[in-house]
Amino acid sequence: MPLDHYIPQVHLKHFYSPVLGNRMYATQKSDLRQFTPKSENVCGINDGSTNAYLKEDRAIEEFLKTIEPEYNKTLAKLIEDKIDEQCIYTIAGFAAYVVSCSPAGMRIQSGPLKSTVETVAAMMDARGLMPPPPLTELKSLGLRGGSLVELLGNGEVKIEVDPKFPQAIGISSIRRSLAIFGNCRWDILLNDFNDSPFFTSDFPAAIEETRNRLIINRIVPLAPNLAIRIRPDSTIDKNLADFSFTNFHYRRRSISHQEAEEINRSIVRCAEDTVFYRDDSAWVQRFIAKNRHYRVESGISKQPTRNGSLLTSRLKIVETNPRHT
Repeated sequence: MPLDHYIPQVHLKHFYSPVLGNRMYATQKSDLRQFTPKSENVCGINDGSTNAYLKEDRAIEEFLKTIEPEYNKTLAKLIEDKIDEQCIYTIAGFAAYVVSCSPAGMRIQSGPLKSTVETVAAMMDARGLMPPPPLTELKSLGLRGGSLVELLGNGEVKIEVDPKFPQAIGISSIRRSLAIFGNCRWDILLNDFNDSPFFTSDFPAAIEETRNRLIINRIVPLAPNLAIRIRPDSTIDKNLADFSFTNFHYRRRSISHQEAEEINRSIVRCAEDTVFYRDDSAWVQRFIAKNRHYRVESGISKQPTRNGSLLTSRLKIVETNPRHT
């Protein structure tokens, strides 16, 4: 049974500490436990890349063979301002993989699927298309009974989504996601502050709100001194995204100290549980503790229509345990 890493080791190794050698610092948001792992000992799941919903159940591993070997060369191109199609492909592919196949990505994408099943079930129940619940079985389980909508409403019945299913959807469409990311506008963010290097995490695809509530930027840390901001362009038809990256535009700039802090805040808040970093500076633990009670969720809104309901989802950072640090 292979140990599959949902965050590529080639990425994590860039955050190794010169003090620790071939290790990095890490802190868990859940309990603030600090440890010093090697890349091969974190962000891995046995058979994590195997997906039985797909015809080729290890298809994502073939995709990664086109991404991981190019990662180090790509970072050098970004630093040297020698960006080409291979460079765009590699970083866009890295981001698409994290969003689709990490536990955080699978959890986030389960939300809209769960809401869809609940909404369709309610519509079918209202139209008499659902069979009545088996009262004998319900009573044997200690449930009061009622319609499916009532059972869902009072919490006696819950709909759960197998996280492997949204993963399968993400893998099936990963090349399209890559093309979309690669046809956005990118900010190449250079961090020259040795006292505030970028963090990374078990979900290094942080989100950032924009003035347009329909558009969410992605902040992707690549190394302690390098990150990109992927800025979608609402004027570009996503269906026309191509692998020549015709609509790709970028700008490079050195960020301010305040921006470095803001980006690290987003990285910590969007991490699923573990934050990785190069330097064990005095301020780091306090910073993580202050921002640990957050994570990314799919906010679902439901709008009644003539034939049922229109569901829309929007990514947002939510507070999970307010002020209980």
